[in-house]
Amino acid sequence: MLRLHVLKHVPFEGPGHIAAWAEARGHEVRTTRLYALEPLLPIVSLDWLVVMGGPMNIYEDARYPWLAAEKRFIRTAMASGKKILGICLGAQLLADALGSRVYRGAFKEIGWYPLQMTPAAADSLLFREFPASFPGFHWHGDTFDVPDGARHIARSAACESQAFVYGEQIVGLQFHLESTEESVEALLRHCREEMIEGPYIQDEAEIRKQTPFMSREAQRLLERLLDAMAANCPS
Repeated sequence: MLRLHVLKHVPFEGPGHIAAWAEARGHEVRTTRLYALEPLLPIVSLDWLVVMGGPMNIYEDARYPWLAAEKRFIRTAMASGKKILGICLGAQLLADALGSRVYRGAFKEIGWYPLQMTPAAADSLLFREFPASFPGFHWHGDTFDVPDGARHIARSAACESQAFVYGEQIVGLQFHLESTEESVEALLRHCREEMIEGPYIQDEAEIRKQTPFMSREAQRLLERLLDAMAANCPS
């Protein structure tokens, strides 16, 4: 059994299909609600850190005072050799902890858009079985530079840095591979003010139309990634 620990930044962005995967395989999932000022767990009490998304930016420490403690916690988890998966804001936090720049992207990307694997993906135990292109759900304006020493795994038309792997132990995904119909609907409900005109912003009707099929495909790939992380990264 692996002990997963989820860091949540807002009530409406949770682990999604990650929780279903963990339950099916008998793993434990505990959560710290940072927005509610819940205390972080001791590093020794977890095997796998999962850092979720959120509408804030990683550099808004003054507005979200818990961000500074979270960044220290992530660095401690890295130094302790824990498995770490960061999604959207979580991936940006991992990139920052590994010394990379996080900044406003050229385009805001919201909706179901395809991702393309890079040649480096074939060298990763975690991603080498992924298809060359696959659908992903996006909801971000910021982006990051791939950290030094990491493999650049995926890109999209709107965003070059969509996924990276660092040492087969740390994975950052700018997109939401964990998406479910419920999680997509929650983002539409709570963040619809971000859906302005743009070349990579779908309207609500199109997102809802695509979500039932696209989310099932994303979940299948998520399970492949999580199984590979569990198998290839010793606790």
